[in-house]
Amino acid sequence: MTFLPAKEQLAIIERGVVDLVDREDLEKRLEKSRATGTPLRVKFGIDPSSPDIHLGHTVPLRKLRDFQRLGHRVIVLWGTATAMVGDPSGKNKTRPALTREAVEANKQTYREQIGAVLDTDNIEERENGEWFHEQSFMDCITLASRYTVARMLERDDFSKRYKEQRPIAVHEFLYPLLQGQDSVELQCDVEIGGSDQLFNLLVGRDLQGQQGQTPQICLTLPIIEGLDGTQKMSKSLGNYIGVQESSSEQFGKVMKVPNDLLEKYFTLLTDVSNERIAELVGNPLEAKFALAHAIVADYHGEDAATAARKEYDRVHQQGGLPDDLPEFTVPSDQLKDGVIWLPAAMTFAKLCASNSEGRRLVQGGGVRIDGAVMKDPKHGLAPGDYVLQVGKRKAAKIVVAGA
Repeated sequence: MTFLPAKEQLAIIERGVVDLVDREDLEKRLEKSRATGTPLRVKFGIDPSSPDIHLGHTVPLRKLRDFQRLGHRVIVLWGTATAMVGDPSGKNKTRPALTREAVEANKQTYREQIGAVLDTDNIEERENGEWFHEQSFMDCITLASRYTVARMLERDDFSKRYKEQRPIAVHEFLYPLLQGQDSVELQCDVEIGGSDQLFNLLVGRDLQGQQGQTPQICLTLPIIEGLDGTQKMSKSLGNYIGVQESSSEQFGKVMKVPNDLLEKYFTLLTDVSNERIAELVGNPLEAKFALAHAIVADYHGEDAATAARKEYDRVHQQGGLPDDLPEFTVPSDQLKDGVIWLPAAMTFAKLCASNSEGRRLVQGGGVRIDGAVMKDPKHGLAPGDYVLQVGKRKAAKIVVAGA
């Protein structure tokens, strides 16, 4: 393997990084790696606490891909043990622990999705259950003896909760030690994590030093905000863009990214050059189209990105309908006097939240049936096929079943 010069590698590695502990040491290791032809061992731990990933999860995965493309050895460590403990990093309360069965199920679906970013045929996969599930309680005591409570309280979320007299369970102090011990077991050169993980990564650096290993480089990346522009991207908050969403869904959601987040999204979620990003962000609309194209092309290909743009233009600029309308079948037992009232059909098709909201939308003239505006909220749909449209952005096909 022929490696790029260390400074060229650093320029790629440092893009979008928050913390790098420490840069000088990393440059020396890259130089040694190039001289000896030996790749660095780069670790990223994933606690499979949920089955699906969104673009926020891909930020560290993309940095792993940078290391992978530079010729280094990427280690994906599945937290099959630590996910059962629960880490509150970035939160103000303990994250719920999971069962082994839930962890394994989440791992399988999560693994399929990270293949959209990483070359999974060329990664080293490990599980920290390999060592932790075999250890005794006394092994845990020995590990706990390597850190003090005072050091643990240096972690920001622990410190805040302690000062506010909110509970901190003893097992939460163990989580950073478990994550740090992972680095000892894997003898890694670099560990990647979110910016809320810096403390845990530094614990690994300390534990490696205690065991006579060369302490790892700690590299953290930003936590990306969702489409609301303020909260961390999260499925539960509904402000996310899913990795497995369709090309049209992804494109449409990216077009909603707040203007002040465009540069951050470009930097962390695409390979668009810094020079090109600087050119684009001065024109937010052009930038959003370019960002949407880049993201959709990454996950669905260039052709899909081009098609998604055309569909977006047709739906949002020309008042057309999307190609992939969701379809809902109203069973016959939902009919009254042989029909289903229009507001009820809209609620059934998830085009509105309630029948009362549906009535207001109909009375306001914002509802169409097969292209025709309907203003009578008492209009009934007899058995048959219909296309319901609410405004310019919501539409669905309704099949009203006969008796």
